[in-house]
Amino acid sequence: MAEAADIQGKSPSPARRWLRRTASLIVGAPLLAGLLTGPAAPAHAEGTAKAPTGSRTIDVSLDTLTPSAPAEGDTLTVSGTLTNKGRKTVTEAEVDLRVGPTLSGRSAIDDAAKRTGYLPGSDPAKLGGTFTLKIPKLPSGVSQDFTLAVPVDKLGLDTEGVYQLGVSVTGRTADALYDQVLGIERTFLPWQPEDTDSKTELTFLWPLIASAHVTAETGSDEQQTPVFANDKLALELAPGGRLEQLVSLGRQLPVTWVIDPDLLASVDAMTRNYRVTVGDTTVAGTNQAIAKQWLTTLGAAVKDGKVVALPFADPDLASIAHRGKSVSGTLSHLQTATEVAGPTVETILHVKPSTDFAWPVDGAIDPSIVDVATSAGAHKVIARSDSLEETGGLPYTPTAARPIGGGTTAVVADYRLSTAFRGDMARAGDSTLAVQKFLAHTLALTEQAPNKARSIVVAPQRTPTATQAQAMARALHALTDNHWTQPIDLVAAAGEKPDARATTKVPGASQYPKKLRSQELPTQAFQDIRTTQDSLNSFEVILTQPDRVVTPFGNAINRSVSTSWRGRPLEAQQYRDAVRTYLQSLTNEVQLIAKSDVTLSGRSATIPVTVQNKLVQGVDHLVLRLTSGNATRLKLNDGGSVAEKPIKIAGGHSQSVKFDASANANGQAQVTARLFTADGTPYGEEMTFTVKVSEVTPTVLLVIAGGLLLLVLAGIRMYTHRKRAVASGAAGDNGGEPEQPSDPTPDTGPESGNPSGTGEKVDR
Repeated sequence: MAEAADIQGKSPSPARRWLRRTASLIVGAPLLAGLLTGPAAPAHAEGTAKAPTGSRTIDVSLDTLTPSAPAEGDTLTVSGTLTNKGRKTVTEAEVDLRVGPTLSGRSAIDDAAKRTGYLPGSDPAKLGGTFTLKIPKLPSGVSQDFTLAVPVDKLGLDTEGVYQLGVSVTGRTADALYDQVLGIERTFLPWQPEDTDSKTELTFLWPLIASAHVTAETGSDEQQTPVFANDKLALELAPGGRLEQLVSLGRQLPVTWVIDPDLLASVDAMTRNYRVTVGDTTVAGTNQAIAKQWLTTLGAAVKDGKVVALPFADPDLASIAHRGKSVSGTLSHLQTATEVAGPTVETILHVKPSTDFAWPVDGAIDPSIVDVATSAGAHKVIARSDSLEETGGLPYTPTAARPIGGGTTAVVADYRLSTAFRGDMARAGDSTLAVQKFLAHTLALTEQAPNKARSIVVAPQRTPTATQAQAMARALHALTDNHWTQPIDLVAAAGEKPDARATTKVPGASQYPKKLRSQELPTQAFQDIRTTQDSLNSFEVILTQPDRVVTPFGNAINRSVSTSWRGRPLEAQQYRDAVRTYLQSLTNEVQLIAKSDVTLSGRSATIPVTVQNKLVQGVDHLVLRLTSGNATRLKLNDGGSVAEKPIKIAGGHSQSVKFDASANANGQAQVTARLFTADGTPYGEEMTFTVKVSEVTPTVLLVIAGGLLLLVLAGIRMYTHRKRAVASGAAGDNGGEPEQPSDPTPDTGPESGNPSGTGEKVDR
C-alpha cells in the first residue's frame, strides 16, 4: 500500500522520505519485551528502569474492532487507548491504520501474532489521508482514547483471506525532532464477503463444570439437608458470575453443552434447604432464589440443544490411568460415576444427554488413558491435535473424527482454536486480539482446502472465566453469517466420515506432557479413597436405611478424583481427609459402652455388655462376640471360650446384652468384647475388661449353713418369748401375771441396696 501522500496523488514530503531511509536504524530488530512485560514506569517514577523507546514508547491497545468480520458496505471501526510509556512528551502524533498483505496459511498467522515492535518492509504502509487521527500532544504517563472509522471499500481488500491490520502512532519527542513510529499493535481482519464453495463444519464445546463444593455431611432430618464446604458456588451462579455468564451467553449460541452432573446436583440441592460450613459449625444457606433462577435459565437454554454429560464429578481420567488404576476399586468408581451421569442430567434438566464421550485433561491421551476412558462405556474420546499428531503430512487440517482402534473414535479438537481464549481476557485489548485471531484461523483453515468440506471441533478450557466466556461468545457471534463455517453438534461431528490420510496413532505414554503429569493425583490419594470405601462397605451392611449414607458418601468419593483438583494438591488432600474423618465419626456412633471390672461371686452368673447406637437410623446384622481369655477359669455359655449374640438397636437407643458365665477356679480372667458384621468383619474397637472369680468352697458353705441354723433357732426363741408375754398380759387383766414391756426398737438400719465394694457385681 502507498503512503498517505501517494494516495492523494502527491509525492511524499522530504521528511517522510528521510524517515523511510533511516527507519531501520531507529528501530533495529523486533523489540519483544515492550509489550510482553506490561506498562513501564511513568516518567516521574524513581529508579533505574529504562523507559521504553522507539516503537515501544506508546502502548497501543485495540479495545474494539467492529465488525469483527466485515462485509461489503460495512464501515470498520477501531477504538482503543494510547498510553505514553516514555519519559518525554510526544508531539504531532498521528494514529493510522495499516492494512495488508494477506497471510498465506495458519503458520503465517502464528508468526504475525508473535511480532512486536515496528519493522519497515514487514509492516504495511499507513492508510493515511482523511482517516488519520491527529493528536497534538501526549504527555508522559498519560492515556488517551482513540477511534478510527474507515469504510471497508477504502481498506484495499482486493482478495478474500486474512489480512494483517495494525494501528500505529507516529510522532516526535524532544530527543527525536522527526516523525518516527512510537507505537504499534497488530491484529487480524478476516475478509470473506461471500459464502465459500465448501464451508467448514464447526463444533464448539460449551463447558459447565465447577470445582467440588458439597461435602459428605448431611443433616439428620428426613430430607437429609446437604452441607456445603462454602457458599462460593452462589457467587458463580449470581448475575455476572462465571456460571451465570456461561448460561446467559451460551443460550444465544450454536454450541454443544458439556455438563458435569455434579454441578447440576449441587445447584439443585441449593434450591432447597442447605447448610454452609462456617468454622466448626454450619449455618443455613440463603441463596435458593439464585440457584432456582440459574437452573430455570439453563433448562430453557438446553431445551433444543445438544447436551453431553461427563461422568459424575468429572473424574481425572489421566490420574486414574497413571496412578489409580492399580489400586483396587478405582475403576469401579469411574463406572458408577458414568452410570449416574445420564439420569442426573435428565432428572434435573429434562433432556436426554449423550454419555458416550470422555474428555481427558487438555485432550492429552496415551494408550492407558484411552483404555480407562472406554472402560466405563465411552466410545468417543475428546482429544486435541497437539496430542494426536494433527495432519500426518496433510497440507490441511483434517476432520476431527479419527478411528483409533477397538471401536473407539478420537474426536480431535483443533489446538490453536481450543487455546485461543486462554489467559486474562479482562483487558479489552487482549479479548479483541483473541477474537480476531480465532476468526483468522477459522478462515485460513477453510482456505486450506476450499473444495473439501471438513468438520472441526473446538474444546476450550474446562472452566472459562466470565471474561473468557464473553470473548468466546463474541467470536461465535461473528461467525453467525456462516460465510465460511456452519455449526454442528459434537455427536454429529463424531459421526463424520474420517479423513483416510489423517493419523490415527495414539502417542505412547512417554509423550504425555510432563506438566500435566506433575498435576495428577498421587497414588496415595487412590489408596486413601480405597480405605474410605472399605469403611463405607462395612458400615453399610449394618444400617437399616443404607441409602442415607451410601449416596452422599459415594458422591463425595467421586468428587475426590475430580479433574478440578489439578493444581490444588493441598485442597484435594483436605477434602479426602474430611470425607474419611466424617465417615469415621458416624461409624463411632455405634459402639460398646466401656465396662469396669466384674466380680463373679459364685459358680455361675450373667455378664451384661451394653451397645449404644447414637445414629438417627437403626442398626442390624451386627453380632456381639465375647471371648474369655482363660477358658479354664471362666467359661461362657455352654462351656466354651466364645459366646455371640445378635444385635439390633433402634436409632438413638442402647441395648444391654447378657452372657451366661460359669467359674471353675478363683482368680482373674480377661474378657474381650467386640462387634462384628454378619459376614465376620470386625466393627469398631474391641473392649477388654477383667472378671474376678471368687469361687465358693465347701467350708464356706458349712459356715454359712451353721449361721443360717442359728438364725432359725433365734427366731423360734423370739417367737416363743413373745407368745408367753402376750399370755401373761391377758392373765393380768384377769388377775393373772403382770404385763411385760414390749421389745425395744431395732438400732440397725435397713439393708443397703448399693454395691458392697468397688468393681461390678453381676447377676446370679
